[in-house]
Amino acid sequence: MKDWVKTIVNTPPVRQLENLVPKYSLVGDSVFFTTEQFPWSKKLEANWHLIREELDQILDRVGELPNFQDIMPRQQRISQDDGWKTYYFCAFNFIAQNNCDRCPQTWNLIKDIPGLKVAFFSILAPGKEIPEHRGKHKGLIRYHLGLRVPEPSDRCGIQVNGEVAHWQEGKSLIFDDTFPHSAWNRTDGYRVVLFLDIARPLKFPLSLINWSVSQILSVSSIAREAQANYQTWETRFEAANTLKK
Repeated sequence: MKDWVKTIVNTPPVRQLENLVPKYSLVGDSVFFTTEQFPWSKKLEANWHLIREELDQILDRVGELPNFQDIMPRQQRISQDDGWKTYYFCAFNFIAQNNCDRCPQTWNLIKDIPGLKVAFFSILAPGKEIPEHRGKHKGLIRYHLGLRVPEPSDRCGIQVNGEVAHWQEGKSLIFDDTFPHSAWNRTDGYRVVLFLDIARPLKFPLSLINWSVSQILSVSSIAREAQANYQTWETRFEAANTLKK
């Protein structure tokens, strides 16, 4: 135990998490995962139409939604245009309450998911392509629930570590985003998924380290900037809504 603690102390926590995941992960170290490994996903699949009904009301104002890089400016490396819109519910202890109130059934379905860290509608415009990139924190698992997948569906997909997958409406897609991945929507319609980041189930003591990393991220300058950017957008969005009434 002393050697393990010394290693953690002398190595950046996130990097060390990545190195230790194969040994401590309760769901293995795969590129893709199954719904059996994340049983809560089946409830989302069973209620996906409820989520899409609320999504459709949001899509009526899609042009007013923030771009991914508007909330997270550091993501301009993978998206610089208006092709990737977002609608946040929560991110690392911050809850976008007004957004949750507009989609109460969706929020009710996701708010108690074990280990939930980030949740938003991820909306790719027609023709949008996201270049290959990789996440930096192997302590998270990426989850997508297909809500709107335009035809032809084989023109809308994601590649993770060389493996190509396609979203299906009402179905889950679960993967490790620290593997190189890219995505594309080569159709004439909007592709929308419910996008979640979930704490990877880990054995103790790595589970405690993983929780600590998430707490650090929640108070980081990156998180504070994202929250401020969201609140600026929310103020504009609410003002526009008041004018329309």
